[in-house]
Amino acid sequence: MNGAVRPVAGMIAPAQLAQAPGAAAQEGALRLPSGLEARLFEVLTDRPAGAGLVYRFRYVAPGFTAGAARLDSIAADLAWLCEEHALGRIANIGPQPGQVVISLADREAEFGVYDSAVAEVFEAYRIEGDRCIWEMF
Repeated sequence: MNGAVRPVAGMIAPAQLAQAPGAAAQEGALRLPSGLEARLFEVLTDRPAGAGLVYRFRYVAPGFTAGAARLDSIAADLAWLCEEHALGRIANIGPQPGQVVISLADREAEFGVYDSAVAEVFEAYRIEGDRCIWEMF
């Protein structure tokens, strides 16, 4: 399994991860600090060599645009998604990750496949208590 990315549903029931009725795709919109509305698209898990368990929370926000002019608001949105949404979903599910990766895109896209039409950003965080601490890739 080293290096393989798998849907979390293979390890954890979607309702347990979402902590709400229905699967992740049925969760309501999340109002981000920037004013965008995002929704959880999928959660994946993997164990990159030497990195331990990693959860990848992938969010979609129609109208999202990336770019240098928006770096501060993008960073705030990603940190908010980690602390206010992702942490609550991993707190009681068993094995705790060494890292959480939060991604935000303007539309759904296949994980690991580059698509020039998709605007997407992602950041990695380590978990310390109830805080997400940004880690540079």
